[in-house]
Order: sequence, then structure tokens, then C-alpha cells
Amino acid sequence: MRPIRPPFPTGRGRNAGRTPGSRRTAFRPFAAVALASALALTAGACSPEDTQASDKPAVNVPDLGDGKIEIPQELTDKLKEYGIDLDEWRGGAWKNWDKDDWLREADQFINPVIEDLWNPDRMREAEEPDSTVDENDISGDQGVTDPTPAPVQAAEVSAPYSDAAPASGKLFFDGPKGTMVCSATVVEDPANPGKSNLVWTAGHCVHAGKEGGWYRNIAFVPSYNDQALTGQDLAGAAPEKIAPHGLWWAQVAKTSDQWIEQGGQTGGNGAPFDYAVLKVTPENGGGKSLEETVGTALPVEFDAPAVPEIDSITATGYPAAAPYDGERMFQCQDEPGRLSIVASDPTMYRIGCSMTAGSSGGGWVAEGSDGRPALVSNTSIGPISAGWLAGPRLDERARKLYEAVGAQ
Repeated sequence: MRPIRPPFPTGRGRNAGRTPGSRRTAFRPFAAVALASALALTAGACSPEDTQASDKPAVNVPDLGDGKIEIPQELTDKLKEYGIDLDEWRGGAWKNWDKDDWLREADQFINPVIEDLWNPDRMREAEEPDSTVDENDISGDQGVTDPTPAPVQAAEVSAPYSDAAPASGKLFFDGPKGTMVCSATVVEDPANPGKSNLVWTAGHCVHAGKEGGWYRNIAFVPSYNDQALTGQDLAGAAPEKIAPHGLWWAQVAKTSDQWIEQGGQTGGNGAPFDYAVLKVTPENGGGKSLEETVGTALPVEFDAPAVPEIDSITATGYPAAAPYDGERMFQCQDEPGRLSIVASDPTMYRIGCSMTAGSSGGGWVAEGSDGRPALVSNTSIGPISAGWLAGPRLDERARKLYEAVGAQ
């Protein structure tokens, strides 16, 4: 197994030149300030998608060894429970986004594997969000918020990504407006040491929140565009260069009840609970787990230090909105501050970072309690003009959700 070797680029923010191993010995003064700009989800990068999949892509099902295939009864029964015909689904019925038919509740996630749906062209042409910002979304600090961090220019991760940041990747999914993109991270599964199939991302990358339901055709590509190709080279690249470790479909997905009940595409509602965990399976089969395939998985730290005791966080993602194109991996490193949206909700981490839409769901890594890099949060929100990012501080509720996915 390759060691985790995340680059920790030196930023231009409050902790420029510091190393992740150092510890601060004094508390810095706290100052609560009003939020001057509205928040917008930084990924949920979505736009109408013109590129269509093949007319009737096949559903991936077990091969009985004699050329015959069999749909797992459990999957068939679950689909029927919600009035979904598998043949109609694979033929395009998943494109029906009527509100009455959009599965919303926590136990209604359905994501049958559809082979060849996510081809390189379809992945490449997912675009940044076409969203508006309501200046009234956030009226001001209602809890304890530190001053807005100085901007940190995101640094491009060195290729190949499978060496520099092997746990990171890109998440693809479909919503009412077309194909959408987020970022995600391979994390350890305590129930299956060394053989994890778990992926961590943001809640808004799998579920639309208060006004919607579960997104569809959710698939993870670790080390997407591994060689950091651009332009014509990327357009003509072989599939194995776009997805060097293959495509992994979500079979189980869980996000917080708070995100489902409160979350929205703009503003900060539900943001302190904006996290999700997936259990994935390879589109093309194979005996190895995701962790074995990519060579690593990050531990998740649920008792990470509060802001006064944590001096450096590194956020990784595939920013898609201008000036980025969504095809390359970037990172920001900064000393976190506190962001409080509602006094009764947990305080979030906030760092300076220039990454934009598409980076949501990407892992935030800090030194764990055992000295190893650990995932402590994920990108959730930021201003539409960029400059900083905020992510939830993972608590016992997040731990229980994580363990529930691993147990399935």
C-alpha cells in the first residue's frame, strides 16, 4: 500500500510558510464579524447537459457463468417498492424529475449501475453552476465567527494524482439541470480494515436538501485525469487516462437528517451538517476493494481539535467555475478560523481558498491524533466570488452516519 503523501502547499494566508506538524501555543484573539456576502454552495456544479448517453445502456448485473445474467432480487424489490421499473429506469426513466416522483427520504436512495453512462465525454462536459446569490440568505453572524481569512491561491497538485493525492477524486451525478460534479475522498472503513469501499463527500453532492431528493447515477472516479491533461490532449485521451482506477458507483449513500430537512442550493442552511458517506462498487467488477485499488484510504477524525488547537488544514478538490475548468486537481492550505451561521448549530471550520464550484465535497486533511494525515471535514460553502471555503466540524452524529454506511 502506498503511503499517504498529500502535498501541503504553502499558501498566502494566515499560516504561509508553516508546516502541518507545528502547533500553536497561544490562542489568537477572536472577533465576531458580520458576513458581508451571501453564501453559495461551491459545488453542486451543474448545468444543462447536451451530451446524451447511449439509448439503452445495460444495467450491470451478476453473470451466472453460463452467459445468463440475473438481477439481484433485493435491488428489484427495492425498486418496485418505489414504483420504479428497472427496464424503464435503464432506458432513461431516471431523467424524470417530477417532484412527486423524486425520492427524498433517507432510506430511499437508489442507484443501479448503468454501464457506459459515464463515458469520458459526458464526464468532461459537466459544467459549473448557473446559480444566483440572494444577498438576504445570510443576515449576519448569529454565533461566533472569526474575521474573514486572507485569500489563499490554490496550488495545482502535481501529476500523477495517483501518487500525489491517491485518496482524492471526482464525483459525478445527475440532477434536474443535467450532469453535475463534486469532489470526494476515499476513507477507511473500520468494519473492513485495508479493504474499504467508502467515499466521503458533501451532503449537497448526493441530495438536493429541503426542496429536492436524492441525485441519480452517482459515481466516483479516483485520481480523475491522473496526468493533468488539458485541451485537445484531454479530449482525445484514452478512458484509462481519465479514470485510471475505473468508475465506482454508489450502492449506499447517507447524509445527515439536518441536510435533508434544511439544506438548500444557496445560503448556509444545513451547512454545518453538509456531509455524506457512500459505499461504492466498481462498474466493471473485480475482486479488489477501492482502497486496495488506489493504494490508500484516509482515516476520519471525529474528535478533531477545535480551531484554537488546530493550526493547518489542507483542502483538495476539482474546482470547475472560472478561472478553473474542473479537469485538474488543486489544493489550499491555511490555518482555520471559525464560522458560525446559527448559534444553536455546530461552528464550522473556515479557510482562505480561491477554489470555486466543483471543489465541494473534497476532503479537508489535518494532522490526526496519531500524527497521521486524517480527514477532518469537507468543502461545503463559500461566497460566489470565491476567496474562502467553509466545512463542517464532524461530531458524533457524523460518526454514527459513517459507521452505519460501513455496516451495510
